[in-house]
Formats: sequence, structure tokens, C-alpha cells
Amino acid sequence: MGEIRAKVSAVDPVWSRICAEALEAVRDEPLLGALIHAGLLHHPTMERALAYRFSLKLSSGEMSEQILREIADQAYGSDPELGIAARADLVAVFERDPACHRFLQPILFFKGYQALQAYRIAHHLWTTGRRDLSYFVQMRTSEVFGVDIHPAARIGKGVMIDHAHSIVIGETAVVGDNVSMLHSVTLGGTGKEEQDRHPKIGNGVLIGAGAKVLGNIHVGDNSRIAAGSVVLADVPRCKTVAGVPARIVGEAGCDQPSVRMDHRLKGCDCAPD
Repeated sequence: MGEIRAKVSAVDPVWSRICAEALEAVRDEPLLGALIHAGLLHHPTMERALAYRFSLKLSSGEMSEQILREIADQAYGSDPELGIAARADLVAVFERDPACHRFLQPILFFKGYQALQAYRIAHHLWTTGRRDLSYFVQMRTSEVFGVDIHPAARIGKGVMIDHAHSIVIGETAVVGDNVSMLHSVTLGGTGKEEQDRHPKIGNGVLIGAGAKVLGNIHVGDNSRIAAGSVVLADVPRCKTVAGVPARIVGEAGCDQPSVRMDHRLKGCDCAPD
């Protein structure tokens, strides 16, 4: 096991750092040794560790941990993009969340990260035709983490969901790369229409706490949606919108709002397109 981990770590700096942090954490807090060894150090790759965490958190009397572990291992084994996205999401959390000081924290402790990885497995199941199983994963993710993402939704890489209480993302929603959103965000529909009915969020968008983005509308790249806003119309790129209903109140303030994580409405001086 040690030889395998050393070989993998040499070509996987993210997993190498996680393992180093895990060893340090065990030294600092021996009472967490069993949890950290079982969750991280016993696994040769990050994908195997994520599969273990997925099965541990979502197992129930209806679906055993062993079966869920097999499902996750198969997903990670057949779709390398899942592992790539998991690393990008982890780095996003570390870089944008001031409460995250180590790479191991999202995997072990942050439900937003864990729920997003569970969605990614559900989406893999959806796209490979195992739709009833994907619905089961969606249900358990909602029950365990309070995050309800339809498995057909399309979510890019480098996404951070901070706090992650009451997140809802609908079936035809699309979320771009490097998006940040806070708790109680809804990407929903506006009625009972059955076709393409959910928002399309561009790259680099920052969505504040409690924001509701409703309908088949487009939110442009590198824009900001203020906390508590209700967005019912398209948002141009590099703009800030706020209010109920939301209206443009200024520029986005920088070229990467989702990384800056600045939710203040004043001082919006984005460079022109």
C-alpha cells in the first residue's frame, strides 16, 4: 500500500498534499486517527477515498455501504473526468473559503463539497442510462446534506458551494466552470413547463446567499447576483444584479467575482468589455 501511494502521489500533487495533511492531523489529534485513516490514509487514490466517503455518508437500510461503494468505484474507474472535477472543486474551496485551511477539510468535513461529488456520481449514472439509481443518489444526497441537485443538471469544474444549506438546482440547469454559490440558492423553474426551463449560469459567476434564479434565462460570465435577489431575466456578462426582481446595479467589480468572493454592492468598477 505504501509503494502504491508513493507512486500515485508522485503524479498527483493534490492527493499527495492530502495524505501529508492527514498524517499531520493524526499527530495533532490522535482521537481522529481512526476516522482519518479510514477516510483517507487507507486509500491509494483520491478517487478511492471519495468513493468510500460517498458510500459511508449515503448508505441506509435501503442501500448498503458495500453496494454504494461498488457504484462509486465503477463510476470513478470508467470516467476520469469525475476525479478531475473533484480536484478542481477541492482547490476552489481551498482558495475561496477563508474557513478552509487544508485540502483534507472539504473531503472530511464540508457538506457542500461532499454533496457536489455525490451529484457528480449521480450525473454519471444519469448519462449512462441508470436513471432510477441516479434518482436514489439524488434523494439520499438531499436527505443527508440538504442539497437537492437533479442528476440531469450540468455543472462545470472548480465549483464551490459554501455552507450548502437548502441548495436546489433543477433538471435543465447548467452551471459553468469556476462558479461560487452560497447557501439557500435556487436555480429553478417558473411553472409546470416540461422542456428547457432552468437557468444557464456562465463561467466565473458569484451567486449570493438566498438568491433565486428562475426560468430558462442566461447569466453571463463573471457576473454577480446579490444575496436575496430574485433573477427573472437575462444578466449580461460582468454585471452585478440585485433586488426583487433583480436589476443591474453596476459592474461586477473585478474579472473573477467567484474567486474574489466580494458581495458588497459598492465600489463596482469592472473594466469595460
